[in-house]
Formats: sequence, structure tokens, C-alpha cells
Amino acid sequence: MRIIRTGAAPVGIVLALALAGCSSLEPSGGGSDDTAIDDLSIVVPAAPGGGWDSTGRAMQADMQSEKLVGSATVTNVDGAGGTVGLANIANATDPNTLLVMGLVMVGAVETNQSQARIEDTTPIARLTEEQEVIVVPAESPYETIDDLIADVEKNGKDVTITGGSAGGTDHILAGMLLKAAGMPAEDVATSLNYVAYSGGGESLAALLGNKVDAGISGVSEYAEQVEAGDLRALAVSGGERVDALPDTPTLTEAGYDLVLTNWRGVVAPGSIDDAQKEALTAAVTELAESETWQATLEEKGWDDAFLAGDEFDSYLTDNIAEIQVVLQDIGLVK
Repeated sequence: MRIIRTGAAPVGIVLALALAGCSSLEPSGGGSDDTAIDDLSIVVPAAPGGGWDSTGRAMQADMQSEKLVGSATVTNVDGAGGTVGLANIANATDPNTLLVMGLVMVGAVETNQSQARIEDTTPIARLTEEQEVIVVPAESPYETIDDLIADVEKNGKDVTITGGSAGGTDHILAGMLLKAAGMPAEDVATSLNYVAYSGGGESLAALLGNKVDAGISGVSEYAEQVEAGDLRALAVSGGERVDALPDTPTLTEAGYDLVLTNWRGVVAPGSIDDAQKEALTAAVTELAESETWQATLEEKGWDDAFLAGDEFDSYLTDNIAEIQVVLQDIGLVK
């Protein structure tokens, strides 16, 4: 596990001590009134450089630019698909703390059998989403998503599909796709040969080196190689086509009743009260509505998926239940 702190303000929670066994974390101090936030701690449960880290640092910059907080600090706590960071946040007592999380963490909680659960936190908001894309090497015999699925159905684990960590968004989409194609749940685990890598760069190298038959990742990971002709995109996973790959059909267009996006959001400690939750929700809502944040979404290529309050709470509950079933189908949890 690595802990990396950046920013002008002191971090609001002492994460290293928490991991060593502290039962509570000291608050960083509140605002000048009941709702203002002077010092905000943003915990990124991953190493620098990935999607969660980009989200946390964009929030840090934009919330300070919009003067929604006095200062914001990003702390990276890497480990176990985000569940190390989750363990720190679930029972933290500093109300001015946000944990960046999303669909990957939903899967990681189940596959790592994490004692800390997302249900132990206070949901604040869903912020962004990114579509997945299914690709093959340029010289692959697969011209359509139907071709790939037909080969998996015929040859099972002889067909290799790569992506990010086991139980993550890419793996989940692979399992959901086989189910959407009509494969019985009991056959999905025995037919799917998923090769997990820790990052998009490694999976890309495997694709370009023809070491795997297909790959799944966020559109931003593979779009450049598709445009260059090194990869062929078979389908994207959202409800509509994406600007970066305008000629690539959605899975729905290809005949599969499946829509899945890699969403990201933020939660707060489970111990905060209603007023503290309201203050955090208000600040994040103002961020989401700001021109600064909208410009960030455009720059990063992220889709606006803002959802807050009870709506996000309900969405999160349903998403957890859905992913639990998928992970059972692909044999990662019992």
C-alpha cells in the first residue's frame, strides 16, 4: 500500500495510523459556519495516474477554482481494488472527506471479500461515466461482435479476452455480454478466458502483440489505436455511439440487450450526520453545475452522469445487487 499526499492543505485524516489500527480519525476542522467547508480531504483509493486519480485531482482543482472549498487535498491510498481506501473512509470521523469510487470498487468489494463495504459509507454523488469498447487486433478474423461471441461459444477458453483487474468493469462486461448472447449462467464461467492486467497499457501491449484475441477497456484507452488502424473496434457499451468512435455500433445496435458504463462518484464517511451530508452534497452539486467542471468533462472526454441524494443512494443499492449476480455468473464469487 502506498500513501501519497498532495496539495497545500494538511490531509484531514491520518490514513497510515488508521491502517495501523486506529478506531477513529481526527477531523480536519469545519467551515466558518454550519455548511461552509474550509478544508476538504479527497481520498483516491488507487495509485496516481488512473481514472480515480484523474477524477480526484480534477475535483480538487475545480472546487478550489470555484471557491466551493477553502482548500482541497488529494491523498492516494493504493490497494486491493480500492478497498484499502474504503476501509479508511467507512468509519472516518472527519466529515469533510470524500472518497472517489465507482463501478470498479463495487466489484472489488465482492471479489476481495472486503469487510469494509460501500454500504458502510454515505453516498454523495455519481459524477461521470465512460463507455467501454470491445476491440480486436487489426488483423483479427473477427469483423463484428457476433463473430467474437460465436467463437467463444464454439471454442470456449481457447479464445482469450483481456482487460483490467479481475472483477473490474472490463471483466464484468465480458461476463454480461456472454449472458446477453444467451449463454446459460452456469456456462459463462467455464467458457470465459479473461486475462487480467493491472492497467490499460499492459492490455494494449498484449493486443498489439497478438497475445490475446480481444480486449475490453474504456474508450479513451483504445480510441487512439483504433483511429491509427492498429485495433478494430467491434462495439461500445453505452446507450449511444461515442464521438471518439462514431462508426462503432453500440451493443444494443448489434442486437444485445446490454448497456454498461464505467461510472465514478464520491462517498463520505458513514458516521456523518444529515447536515454534514447536505453540506458535502451541496458543494459537489455546485461543482457539477459549474462551467469549470463542464469544461473539465469536455477536456477529459468524460460523460456527465451526475446523480445525487436519494437517487444516487438507490442507484448504488441496485448496482451493487446487479454486480453481485454477474460476479457469481463468471465464477469470481459464490
